[in-house]
Amino acid sequence: MKYRMVEKIPSWIEKLLLPKLSEITGEIKAINARIDSLDKRIDSLEKTMNTRIESLENRIDSLEKTFNERFVSLRNEMNSLRNEMLTRFEAVDKRIESLRNEMISLRSEMFTKFDSLEKTIPMIEKLKELEIRIARLEKEKQV
Repeated sequence: MKYRMVEKIPSWIEKLLLPKLSEITGEIKAINARIDSLDKRIDSLEKTMNTRIESLENRIDSLEKTFNERFVSLRNEMNSLRNEMLTRFEAVDKRIESLRNEMISLRSEMFTKFDSLEKTIPMIEKLKELEIRIARLEKEKQV
């Protein structure tokens, strides 16, 4: 009897476990299918992300190049404007110096004329005195 029971155990295990094992095997296959599907989706998303990242890197490189070109252009323009302003300042400085020299020359000329007038005024005063004396003398002669 024990022997018969022992013989029946494998068939019971088979009857009870085989359907469960088949079910578990089916579930594992379904899980593997889902994992494979997710792997494909992840690979697809990774490719998409890599493409987008590469596109962004290219856009950033392009923007950086454009920025650098504009920066160099602005620097050159600023240097050009700086040189132009320096040239204009030098021209204004020369004009101011020229006007200063002209003013100094006119001042000297004016002082020379004032000196001449200072010498001429006493002579004019003496001439006036002489005219007055001559007029007196002529009056005296007539009287």
